[in-house]
Amino acid sequence: MKPALIGMDIAKQVFQLHALDPQSGQIERLKLKRAQVLEFFARRAPSIVVMEACGSAHDWARRLLQLGHDARLISARSVRPFVLRNKTDAADARAICTAAQQPDARFVAIKSEDQQAILAIHRMRAQLMKFRIMQTNALRGLLYEFGEALPESYRAFTKAFPAALAGVAERLPGILIDSLREQWNRVQATDKEIAVLERRLATAFRNNGDCQKVADIPGVGLLTATATVASIGDARTFKSGREFAAWLGLVPRQTGTGGRVRQMGLSKRGDTYLRTPLMHGARSVIIQGTRSAWIDGLLKRRPFNVAVAAVANKLARTIWAVLARTQGYQASPSGAV
Repeated sequence: MKPALIGMDIAKQVFQLHALDPQSGQIERLKLKRAQVLEFFARRAPSIVVMEACGSAHDWARRLLQLGHDARLISARSVRPFVLRNKTDAADARAICTAAQQPDARFVAIKSEDQQAILAIHRMRAQLMKFRIMQTNALRGLLYEFGEALPESYRAFTKAFPAALAGVAERLPGILIDSLREQWNRVQATDKEIAVLERRLATAFRNNGDCQKVADIPGVGLLTATATVASIGDARTFKSGREFAAWLGLVPRQTGTGGRVRQMGLSKRGDTYLRTPLMHGARSVIIQGTRSAWIDGLLKRRPFNVAVAAVANKLARTIWAVLARTQGYQASPSGAV
């Protein structure tokens, strides 16, 4: 006997459910308040409950698993084509139920609380990095108005700024110099907050065996390892390393008609934050690492950025292989990825 399929549209206060009985084909539409959801599923026979992978979805999925239900998360991109005409909560619940029945339906691995905690720290660090960039860009632009050209990189900027500020302090109004110093103090305070978050990520890295296994791969460091392990959830959700690379947007975009398919640039689908450190890691492998004959040949045939994307794709597939299988990373005889 097949379990019932329930599409649930989650919200802050009111949840909409679209339940389908596979035996009789009977459809049941329900509207529940937030406080009623767990009580309802506690009385319900074990069912397949599908939700969009959005805010708080992982938490609800963990709770439903504890109640004995088969909780699944589906990508919002897979649900959107089945929302017909008006977009309402009831229409979304029906679309979730319909999308979950498709043969090519793709589900998202349910993350643990520890994995979500690591991702939360990454998000806070990324936010602080944006604040620091905005603050230093403002300082650079303000001093440029008075004839002081400062370097672009953050490390070079931190070395050059004190001398540049001292150089203009004698000829500019004191109210501006004081304001620039306060802005500089905010930059340094933000830098210290970033360092605190990175130390916490380092602690999580030392306590996680999967992160340490992934970090053995050339081009994968602390940030890439922790972000990848936390984002991927269960690596066996993906059938292959290529599927994981496609999920990250590290495969070519395809377009074609009449039987002819053209390979375009990177699809850039998926998580931009996770794709970025993989691209940086691939660039470091090409510039600073031990290059293989494959990379040398690639650089002769293709532009540098294309080679970086290809190595990033290989890094992603290697990470999947390490996480999906029991054995750790084994370097090739040449020492390259």
